[in-house]
Amino acid sequence: MNHGTTHSSSATDVVLTRSVFGAPCWVSLTSRDLDATQGFYGAVLGWRCRRARLGDHFRTALADGVPVAGIAGVAAMWQMAVAWTPYFAVTDADEAVARAQERCGTLAVGPISFPPGRAALLADRHGATFGIWQGKLVTEWETWRQVAPTFITLHTRDAFDAAFFYGEILDWASGLPGACEVEYAGGEVLLRSQGDIVARIESGSVETPPDPSVRPHWQVHFAVADVGPCARAAEKHGGSVLEEGEQEAVLRDPDGAQFTVTSRRLR
Repeated sequence: MNHGTTHSSSATDVVLTRSVFGAPCWVSLTSRDLDATQGFYGAVLGWRCRRARLGDHFRTALADGVPVAGIAGVAAMWQMAVAWTPYFAVTDADEAVARAQERCGTLAVGPISFPPGRAALLADRHGATFGIWQGKLVTEWETWRQVAPTFITLHTRDAFDAAFFYGEILDWASGLPGACEVEYAGGEVLLRSQGDIVARIESGSVETPPDPSVRPHWQVHFAVADVGPCARAAEKHGGSVLEEGEQEAVLRDPDGAQFTVTSRRLR
């Protein structure tokens, strides 16, 4: 197991968001303390981190040498909540933000220019937070997509209404070449990119309950070999277990960011 494997950049490594527009392209955690956060997720998920090209406050987390997620130590500096957030690929960040605002979404941050692209943080009209990214994707992104160490689920009030909201912003089911496909299956919506299921949308959340985990939100899942040891490690290192089953557990890190570990067998 080589957690430190990296590859040099080349022209073949470069993937632009216009190639996979509308699809989830990354997940990132805003953190107050980079060192503490790296220690927690290293203990729970076995991650190693390397400096990201965005600057000193950013890290790329690796699992078995595969890039899994970003960690941004900007929560205190930018007065942002500590949370896991999925990012979607867009061809034009300004246009995507305008579309979201026209449909009662709200803009929290951005669009901000970083050396490889532009990003913005938004909330949909039911309060679920998400990001958009325009530009180059992380080096080895194709490996990230193929290995699929992460996936995301939107828990929202009305899955079909949410699918229309995101579809109009991200060109889902637009008929454009390469657009993501939307499939309605029972009570949930499945998002497919290049034939693979890359996200799910489920109904049932309530907008203003006391427990924030019941409100509409994007839940980030990480595939692991064994759920139980991850849950025990989270408790040992200052986190908490919100729900636990044999195949899946919902965990919270010491700063309050919620995430799910799911057995690879379940995927």
